[in-house]
Amino acid sequence: MKERIDEIDMKLIKLLKENARMKYSSLALELGISESAVRKRLRKLVSLGIIKKFTIEYVVPNEVRAAILIKTSPLKPVPEVSKEIVKIEGVDTVYEVTGDNDILVIVKAPSIDAINKCIDKIRAIPGVASTNTLIILRSWS
Repeated sequence: MKERIDEIDMKLIKLLKENARMKYSSLALELGISESAVRKRLRKLVSLGIIKKFTIEYVVPNEVRAAILIKTSPLKPVPEVSKEIVKIEGVDTVYEVTGDNDILVIVKAPSIDAINKCIDKIRAIPGVASTNTLIILRSWS
């Protein structure tokens, strides 16, 4: 039987998204459960693959970020193109999406020149039909 996640699990995920370093005791207090219950739920969420990793968000001063929209050729499966894109230095995240484009790539680099090099590498991948790049000016959380 497949384990399900409940409302408390979802609240736990939300709290960890806001602060992945939050102590078990603080999580327990926020959720109204014991520390051991928090530990048990975390182990479950990790073992089910719902929590994939504990990481950090960062912003490096003067870092250039871009969103690259990619259309692929019907001759090449989208997942094969995505697997090649994720190998490129500077690529932060690759999403397969719906709509006019097939792939959305988030790139982080020290300069516009580095972003351009990343775009050139993406365009060289067999199956990439076109790209449209958006430089990210500001983000809001």
